[in-house]
Amino acid sequence: MVEQVPIGARVKPVLTVQGLTFKDLNGNGRLDPYEDWRLSPAQRAADLVSRMSVDEKVGLMVINSRSMGLSQPDPALTSHDGVLDEQYHPVRNDPHNTAGKPYEGTTQQITDLHMRHFIMRETPPGSAIATWVNAMNEVAEGTRLGIPVLVAANSKNELGGFRLGATPHDRDFTQWPGTLGLAATADLDLIRDFAEKSRTEWVASGLRKGYMYMADTATDPRWFRTNGTFGEDPEFVSRAIATVIRAFQGEDGLGRDGVALTVKHFPGGGARENGFDPHYAEGRFNVYPTPESLKTYHLPPFQAAIDAGAASIMPYYAIPSDEKSAMPQPPLDGFEQVGFAFNRPILDLLRAMGHQGYVNSDSGILSKMAWGVSELSVPERVGRAVTAGTDIIADTNDVESIRTAFLEELFSTERLDEAAYRLVWEMFALGLFDDPYVDPEQADEIVANERYAAAAAEAHRRSVVLMKNHDGALPLTPSRPAGQRVYVELFERHLTGAKLDRLRADLAAAHPDIDFTADYRHADVAVLFLNPFTGSYFDFTGLLDLDIHEATHVDLDRIRHIRSAVPRLVVGLNVMLPWLLGAVEPLADALVAGFDTRTEALFAVIVGDAEPRGRLPLTFPADHAAIAVDDNGICASPNDVPGFDKEKFMNGRPYVYVDSDGNRYQCGHGLTYTTG
Repeated sequence: MVEQVPIGARVKPVLTVQGLTFKDLNGNGRLDPYEDWRLSPAQRAADLVSRMSVDEKVGLMVINSRSMGLSQPDPALTSHDGVLDEQYHPVRNDPHNTAGKPYEGTTQQITDLHMRHFIMRETPPGSAIATWVNAMNEVAEGTRLGIPVLVAANSKNELGGFRLGATPHDRDFTQWPGTLGLAATADLDLIRDFAEKSRTEWVASGLRKGYMYMADTATDPRWFRTNGTFGEDPEFVSRAIATVIRAFQGEDGLGRDGVALTVKHFPGGGARENGFDPHYAEGRFNVYPTPESLKTYHLPPFQAAIDAGAASIMPYYAIPSDEKSAMPQPPLDGFEQVGFAFNRPILDLLRAMGHQGYVNSDSGILSKMAWGVSELSVPERVGRAVTAGTDIIADTNDVESIRTAFLEELFSTERLDEAAYRLVWEMFALGLFDDPYVDPEQADEIVANERYAAAAAEAHRRSVVLMKNHDGALPLTPSRPAGQRVYVELFERHLTGAKLDRLRADLAAAHPDIDFTADYRHADVAVLFLNPFTGSYFDFTGLLDLDIHEATHVDLDRIRHIRSAVPRLVVGLNVMLPWLLGAVEPLADALVAGFDTRTEALFAVIVGDAEPRGRLPLTFPADHAAIAVDDNGICASPNDVPGFDKEKFMNGRPYVYVDSDGNRYQCGHGLTYTTG
């Protein structure tokens, strides 16, 4: 017996056929194949593409950041009771803007430009997201074919994750440790629980597409985006990315209760030239100086993602460098010297590996990050990317350039139809054609609920790594500091006295048995939390500074001064990058690490309320010499090899940091209170 699927219709009529209901998406009064949920997504997609105009297909091929009405200060520039933003702006990512083309309001983007993919950059409550997505889908339902809207977002469930701006309306989803912190738990069941609970929040809010997660193997210690990875072990990264995909999308493939993921950044962003990022010209090259490093370290996690059914995959901005790589790099004989989204051999490799979904470019490939094709016009860049195998271009509404490229035969009708098919297939698999609407009240009940918050808090504690514990300095159990005073201080950029006071008050309230002091000169134990920061997401700042000192927002002189005044010093370190530890570790009796881990969780491990169970997902370099870059731009340790394997290629020179107790801070290291 066929089981009825949910039908949500606000504009178009509903048909009843053989006792079952269907949405009459084109309003013609009969059940067409693409409206029949009994058929497979493939059958429905093929039928729909055959009915679509060129302009409707072209509109599918962009995904654009779109602000919500609640972020619009002028109510006159909104619609749907303030829900949709209708303001016009210049075209995003148009380097010339020669025609002064408008950045249309939300309604016109859906109705006139036929756009169906949008990126949410804000962080509002779940009910606000749901209301916004519902309103866009109501507009879309009223169009000729009733093709729904699909809204994507970057990952929202990790503390310290990337975000653009903030508003008074912000309300986070449940905040787990950072992606590196999840990796530090070394627990795939925990990672699966994280993904399943996060998926529920996304679906309840109407978000059905995630620009996540990174399958990149972290191999260059200076890469700014290291903290968004699952670490440097390609075997673990492979297992973690497969676990996350199946938990978000569905164990048996992308399903009606799933969130489709766009996995990043094929064929692996970790092979950075000395950490430089391709958001700027100095970082435009991926380098592979080590024979077979592409096959050995970078491709395996993407193979795992493909095998797990990743709905789409994002190529990186970078150009693979023949000149700076050991060639050939199996499975490729050579590299085409253009960015990966324009790179036919790379995208052919992705298909040869078995990827069945679509290829989603990174943002800005038509303008600022058009590496290797900057001499081409914007329509020519479109033609190059689409012909190479890119199906949708990110963070632009420049539909006109895609239309022009097609009309000038810069890509074929076959590629246009192929891209449209792949893009609507995903919507059919998610069930959006039948019911794209969600309940805003239910979203607020699910997002950041107490049960999810408790699971996330436990994950934070389990992400903590005990790196050093000299003479059993930890844990500071309630009995051990009896008669002793504990001093707490925080070091980070933009630190305010109010934030430090709040931290101290929260820790004192959570640990009433501990005698805290606000004066380190009266303390027996000082616990110092260090949150160094370096670099920029979008701007070239030179070689990233991995030292822990004033330039990375940690007052090293003050730490030394506190060390001289207290019998025992404990350091809690936030690891967004594998820092150079030579100036800090020798000062510490104990060193614990978190990875965008809550300070309260670090302290819980320090005082013995939780056992240290984490393992390092990264290897820390020994010193400046281990990562020195010579006048020719060649690094002393290979950029394309994980830290745990770098010494194999360094002619006897050390890479791994060894602390004053003889602990090697290599991927997988982690003490316990039994072994430490």
